[in-house]
Amino acid sequence: MEEIDSRTREKKIYQVTIIGSICNLMLLIFKFIAGIVGQSAAMIADAMHSLSDFVTDIIVLVFVKISNKPQDKDHDFGHGKYETLATAIIGIILFFVGVGILWNGASSIWDVLHGRKLEEPGMIALYAAIISIVLKEALYQYTRITGEKMNSRSVVANAWHHRSDAFSSVGTAIGIGGAILLGDNWRVLDPIAAVVVSFFIMKVAYKLFKPCLDELIEASLPEDTEKEITNILLSFPEVSNPHNLRTRRIGNNCAMDVHVRMDGKMTVEQSHAVTRKMEKKLKDLLGHGAFISIHVEPLKQESR
Repeated sequence: MEEIDSRTREKKIYQVTIIGSICNLMLLIFKFIAGIVGQSAAMIADAMHSLSDFVTDIIVLVFVKISNKPQDKDHDFGHGKYETLATAIIGIILFFVGVGILWNGASSIWDVLHGRKLEEPGMIALYAAIISIVLKEALYQYTRITGEKMNSRSVVANAWHHRSDAFSSVGTAIGIGGAILLGDNWRVLDPIAAVVVSFFIMKVAYKLFKPCLDELIEASLPEDTEKEITNILLSFPEVSNPHNLRTRRIGNNCAMDVHVRMDGKMTVEQSHAVTRKMEKKLKDLLGHGAFISIHVEPLKQESR
């Protein structure tokens, strides 16, 4: 993977997030107006989802600025976990947005089952939903690609927030379109679609939050990655018996420490040269911002 300096990374993240926040603000205002003028409760709920998008954009802007700070005397491993925290906050907000949409949709369905008639939405609400779908899907693609290139989990998380808003607008469009085209008896399509979409949103929220939780509780890297680390160490003929391997994530970087055995007759300079080569190969695997510590021990007598 091509290495990207922190200044370029921060600039790209700010660029994609600011573009997203401007679009979210315009959509937010348009949806509220369309929901009020078009008498669509679903569109007003959709506008609230766009409001959550706008809030998460601000969170990314604030936390990425902090996470890109260099190491200092109080943060020996840098500030990467601030971005992890931002991703976790986005996941939590997404989950509660999903719960809110589920509650509102279920409440409307309950009201319909008890004889209440829902108001017929206006065409402006349908137009707003369609515009939202197109714009938010475009924002998702742009933000996701940038987030993957910049190796930023919080930006990728924000991209999924854009897509969740598109999903929400799909449900809103189906409900509003059904209510307008199929008549009074089909207005319940609006809350039904909202309930279905809410489960997709909560699933995405879980997928975003779970890796953050693993990192915050110091979970190890995946087993396959640890096996690759061991294979790299054993690819050096001077090295044997890698043990006490410990791995974890720190923001967008990985950290590991391991003990290896080498011939006790090697000079410090020779063992140091081998260790530097191992570190280079490990950073090719884990990323050039990885924190790597290799402790060298002499071969046991029976192993010589």
